[in-house]
Amino acid sequence: MHKVSIIRITDQGASEIEDRVVEEFSLAIIFNDHELVRLLCSPKNLNFLAVGFLFSEGLIKNKEDIKEISLQERTGAIRVRSHRFDKDISSKRFIGSSGARGFPSDNNLQSDAMVGSLIRISPNEVFALMDEFIKCSDIFKETGGVHSAALCNKEGILIFHEDIGRHNAIDKVFGECIMKDMPTDDLIIITSGRVSSEIVLKVANKNIPLLISKSAPTNKGIKLAEDFRITLLGFVRGRRMNIYTHKGRIAHNESR
Repeated sequence: MHKVSIIRITDQGASEIEDRVVEEFSLAIIFNDHELVRLLCSPKNLNFLAVGFLFSEGLIKNKEDIKEISLQERTGAIRVRSHRFDKDISSKRFIGSSGARGFPSDNNLQSDAMVGSLIRISPNEVFALMDEFIKCSDIFKETGGVHSAALCNKEGILIFHEDIGRHNAIDKVFGECIMKDMPTDDLIIITSGRVSSEIVLKVANKNIPLLISKSAPTNKGIKLAEDFRITLLGFVRGRRMNIYTHKGRIAHNESR
């Protein structure tokens, strides 16, 4: 976090105060000596971000695909060497902090992304997880300028990351899972951000059956969650939530 001097205006008038803002970092991911992308991100856990991004793009599948990874903070670059080089990566991209990365056509979606799980969770367990999730976000409390993502089981949070980009936060979570050989079957993802089709696809590719958000889903996000058999919960705030897809995993009694 950075400290800046600002003028704050309220009903009581204007005053000069010191405020805290999030730090923005430009990271180049160099994959097999090719500069693949430049991400605007938060400057923490960059190895996890790079690995999660490459997994989300389908360029690696697991830790064994990585021969070497090295961060060069002075130049703002992270180099990843891999045994895999089977996709066209001829074009360099720049991705802003919103994180939107494009999405393959429906014809390219893989049937093996269908998520099968018998997990069931109660609304009270969902609310407890969201309460824990919110308490983890120290940078958001200080600045209001980051998104958060967490991998959980029903008892609590296992991995937590923050970033100025909602996609980056999830990629950091999955990057840590990959680097630590951590299975994700029958687990839960919580995100602070909007659930778009891209977010759902990330979750499906890790075979995670339950996706929880403080925010809203898009219509395409809902459709893909339905198709991939993911239970999608949105607007989980306080003691309320919306169930959008596959409600059978939520142990609740419907009011008549």
